[in-house]
Amino acid sequence: MTQEELDALMNGDMDMDELSEEGVQENASDENAEEKAAEDEGVSADENVNMDPEEIIGNKIKSAELPLPATDENKMVHQLDDVTKESEEKASEIFDIIETISNDLMEKEESLNLIMDVLNANVALFEKLHAKFPDVESFSTQLEENKKALEVANETIEVLQNSGDSIMNVMDIMQYQDIHRQKIERVINVMRALSKYMNTLFEGKIDDEKRVSSATHIAGDTHNDVASTEDIEALLAQFGQ
Repeated sequence: MTQEELDALMNGDMDMDELSEEGVQENASDENAEEKAAEDEGVSADENVNMDPEEIIGNKIKSAELPLPATDENKMVHQLDDVTKESEEKASEIFDIIETISNDLMEKEESLNLIMDVLNANVALFEKLHAKFPDVESFSTQLEENKKALEVANETIEVLQNSGDSIMNVMDIMQYQDIHRQKIERVINVMRALSKYMNTLFEGKIDDEKRVSSATHIAGDTHNDVASTEDIEALLAQFGQ
């Protein structure tokens, strides 16, 4: 009960029945407002559930305070150094695996060449035997079997050679990874040069410790949003990292 309602009741301008009706209406209004707020929260929650996780993260980043703090996770040159280092390590591992596969293919190709030499000798032998003893069926059968084996060996060697060529193409393509690394390193060098130039540009003859403290408020300022000493020191410490 408000003070106005209490005065009206004491003066006789309002009775208890009217006061009860107003209380019921106020309670109903409060309940409707709470229900409306709960529905709004439910809609927001449902929207977040249906949203893509990347979109939710993007909205959080947009609402975050910028610029981000100068931590190891946000330092650009630090991250680029990690990228070039990890990229070079993974590329070296891939080259080692490719080289192992290439060496295995070359060994198998040499083994097949030895087998083909034996098959060629067998074909020559059975051709002579079949020509001299045409009635012997086993000579004719072995001649055909050796010829088929020789064809399979030739096809296998061709596949191994094509695989070796493909591996060489992969290694050539992987050379672009080194070019990309060099481009990133060039960007890093430019960024570092610009950083040193800016630091040199803003250098002063007086050390920061010896400078007079800056005024937090100057006559004529139209607002009271002034930075405290702690805020300024924190900002300087952040730039110094």
